Amino acid sequence: MNRFARVFLILVLLLLSSGKSFAIVEDELVKTTLLDKNIKKPYTNLNYNYEDTDVVDVRLSVLEDIKNEKYLHEGQIIKFKVVRDVKYKNKVVIKHGTIATAKVETIITNGMNGIPASVIFGDFNIEGVPWSKLTSTYEKFGLDLSLMVYPIKWALTILPPTGTFTNFIKGGHVKLKSKNVITIEYHPNWN
Repeated sequence: MNRFARVFLILVLLLLSSGKSFAIVEDELVKTTLLDKNIKKPYTNLNYNYEDTDVVDVRLSVLEDIKNEKYLHEGQIIKFKVVRDVKYKNKVVIKHGTIATAKVETIITNGMNGIPASVIFGDFNIEGVPWSKLTSTYEKFGLDLSLMVYPIKWALTILPPTGTFTNFIKGGHVKLKSKNVITIEYHPNWN
């Protein structure tokens, strides 16, 4: 047995043989803020079949082109158009040309070393379709240059300051044109 294991074993035996009981320390913050509070559990739909995997793609295109993420702000409503009919069991659920809206939830600007910008669209709403039956978010990324920048950076580190210059290469902006199609999912059996 090595020296570290022997010292550890001796310390454990000393602690156990000391006769002191280890009490659980309670958190004072929990006592003061949550004492006498009625906390409800989150709602769980027990009547739902969670094994259901029926999914139908909903293809959308933006109505107005988004040049880059600098023209957006969080909470902004973006309008989309359904590109083609959405069918489930040979029945049209969402018609071609139906207007859909989404909220800009998060904007992440592009960063150094080729890290791309990204925009998260969420809270999709299509007329006649309950929001609970649609996927909640869609994330659009800019051009990712990091896979090109990092190997160059590491190759140049042998020449002292040159590898640092690659830090100034920024990733691409988020661009979304009306000819681009994004896909969200429609779950017909969700409640």
